[in-house]
Amino acid sequence: MDRTAVNPVTWSVGMGFNQGEVVSGQARTLYCSGQTAMSNDGKPQHDGDMAAQLTLSVDNLEAVLEEAGMSLANLVRLNVYTTDVDLLFPHYGVLASRLGAAGVAPATTMLGVTRLAIPGQMIELEATAVA
Repeated sequence: MDRTAVNPVTWSVGMGFNQGEVVSGQARTLYCSGQTAMSNDGKPQHDGDMAAQLTLSVDNLEAVLEEAGMSLANLVRLNVYTTDVDLLFPHYGVLASRLGAAGVAPATTMLGVTRLAIPGQMIELEATAVA
């Protein structure tokens, strides 16, 4: 798989994401459902703790990727849904550092939403990965 960053402006690179990515020669594409701070048995975790919810959401996303034989390095698209954008920003480094360690800057969108499907959840990560 070949990836080419598309950044007609460069401000986003400093924030850890590309404006777009061209992917060619792909063999497999994984579309991940939104991952939240849920335990392995489907119980919401870390009520009211944005940092802990973000960490567990990334852990859960990585578990889906690993099950498909991929990793964060394969992400080409990431949608971040949050019930509190202002509260997320101080903790966004949790996600940015893990993406940076994987050497990836996927095209990313962050959306503030009224609520998520599971009450008490504050963050949801929806992703597309290509290998």
